[in-house]
Amino acid sequence: MLLQRYRDSQRINHWLIVLLFLCAGLSGLAFFHPSLYFLTHLFGGGPWARVLHPYMGLGMVIAFAFLAAQMWRDNRWTDVDRQWMRQSGDMIFGGHKHGTQPAHKYNAGQKIVFWIMVVSLLILLVTGFMFWHAWFPDGNILMRRVAVVLHAAAAAILILTIIIHVYAAIWVKGSFRAMTRGTVTDTWAAHHHPLWHKAVKERPPA
Repeated sequence: MLLQRYRDSQRINHWLIVLLFLCAGLSGLAFFHPSLYFLTHLFGGGPWARVLHPYMGLGMVIAFAFLAAQMWRDNRWTDVDRQWMRQSGDMIFGGHKHGTQPAHKYNAGQKIVFWIMVVSLLILLVTGFMFWHAWFPDGNILMRRVAVVLHAAAAAILILTIIIHVYAAIWVKGSFRAMTRGTVTDTWAAHHHPLWHKAVKERPPA
């Protein structure tokens, strides 16, 4: 039996964010260090990469905002998440002394990733505008330098968070299909998100 976890519109939005993240990330890394400047060739060279980077970043933030608006309620911190965190070490190291981990639609680890992404993208958005020369040519030099440092730090944190997010999706077998097909198996839901599974099963049929 399959349970719907994501609608088609949510999955399309998710993969749009992935595409824009890759484009914004690669073009941003190209300017982070001279050894990575060759990445500008993916975007038609240095000048085009500089022009396109902020627009791709802005597009990513807007797309994520639409997805976050639908998901933030399910990512609110609860007592269940505190329990999940207390048992997370046992889960990671394979002990499973406490049996199935308690979790609603998203577990505590997924919620942490979600809120790190929210904060990181907000910092990237604000600082990006502070030194976007095409539209804001006038500005305090010191302010721009601080913005550049914060922008790079937020980007590094976001990239590391996404790597963890992807690794977790691969590590937990059966998770990846949720964002490719929109469904998960009944067994997967009962094991990894038992409270969400119970709520879905008790929900009256549409």
